[in-house]
Amino acid sequence: MASSCCRISPVISVFVLFMFFIFSVCPVESVSFNGSDQNFHPRKESVKMKFIRDRLMKINKPSIKTIQSPDGDLIDCVLSHLQPAFDHPLLKGQKPMELPERPKGENTTSSVFKENVQLWSLSGEFCPEGTIPIRRTTEQDFLRASSIRRFGRKIRRPIRRDSSSNGHEHAVGYVSGNQYYGAKASINVWAPRVANQYEFSISQLWVIAGSFGNDLNTIEAGWQVSPQLYGDNYPRFFTYWTSDAYQATGCYNLLCSGFVQINHRIAIGAAISPISSYNRGQFDISLLVWKDPKHGNWWLEFGNGVLVGYWPSVLFTHLRNHANMVQFGGEIVNNNRASNSHTSTQMGSGHFAGEGFGKAAYFRNLKVVDWDNSLMPLSNLRVLADHPNCYNIRGGINRVWGNYFYYGGPGRNSRCP
Repeated sequence: MASSCCRISPVISVFVLFMFFIFSVCPVESVSFNGSDQNFHPRKESVKMKFIRDRLMKINKPSIKTIQSPDGDLIDCVLSHLQPAFDHPLLKGQKPMELPERPKGENTTSSVFKENVQLWSLSGEFCPEGTIPIRRTTEQDFLRASSIRRFGRKIRRPIRRDSSSNGHEHAVGYVSGNQYYGAKASINVWAPRVANQYEFSISQLWVIAGSFGNDLNTIEAGWQVSPQLYGDNYPRFFTYWTSDAYQATGCYNLLCSGFVQINHRIAIGAAISPISSYNRGQFDISLLVWKDPKHGNWWLEFGNGVLVGYWPSVLFTHLRNHANMVQFGGEIVNNNRASNSHTSTQMGSGHFAGEGFGKAAYFRNLKVVDWDNSLMPLSNLRVLADHPNCYNIRGGINRVWGNYFYYGGPGRNSRCP
């Protein structure tokens, strides 16, 4: 496999490190009541449980069928017009839009790499047409969260220019400096070890617009291992969006109104199966996000030509027009800083990029969508790892994989104590 290193200017490095802070997927902040309180107060507990029950009533919609997943998830089949998206004040009374115009140059034929399915549907049972599958949220999901008031959302925080002190560590490839109307990648799926409930490991793509202040807009999709959010260590398909730098808008998956799902066979937030094994079978998911030129909505495709749904353009400010950066890669959170030792949470496969195919995790066939709704190979991919002794990245290009990179690492090791 041909490899190449990509040179990064100091200005771009500072810019991306600044960006990392507000992209971080992390445990949510503490508020006046949370699951970790040591002192039991009956009235406070009653208020907390009422808040949880009220939220569950809004999140969990009436279903016409429920499917039990082998991992313990309950997948509810909800009528499409009753899904959470249409609780949004800008979307009330609407129905799913007509299908979008697909990007030119998209190849939806079978890949030589096996496409993943999801654990809940391995039996061959799916939700009926006219419904969408939604992973049921439980009281326990809320009680695991550091903040039940911000359950399903990322933490709000001041924006700072460094990423070395917030515990979030990255290995990414990115492009910037043009107008982007979408992004596509095939992402290798693993089950990295996460050291504790308050850490995570993710691999995703970001479509980004704004000034990286309070006006930041992002659309995000990929897979994540997050014991706090899901209660287990399975890699799960996820989405996220925000239009105000994670302050009051957006959420994971379908845990708030916004994303409109149209597919009855893909459950956002559900576990992915099969997954890759070291020096054995390799499996990846293909993700495509792009802006429909007719209506301006941002669509999500999973696998080869399977439309999942869309983020309506009215949810955003800057992304109503276009993105100004696209990023691909991995991220973990390290909560061991106080003990002066690095976390053992893994990124990707848990092995460094230099081990290559079958051992290290990868992103391949990286592309962007241009102004003409055409998929284009990347011309200026840059790569960056902010803690290269713990997690690293190595980019390259060839005729089969186009632009690609290997990335990841074990976390704590002899060079990353």
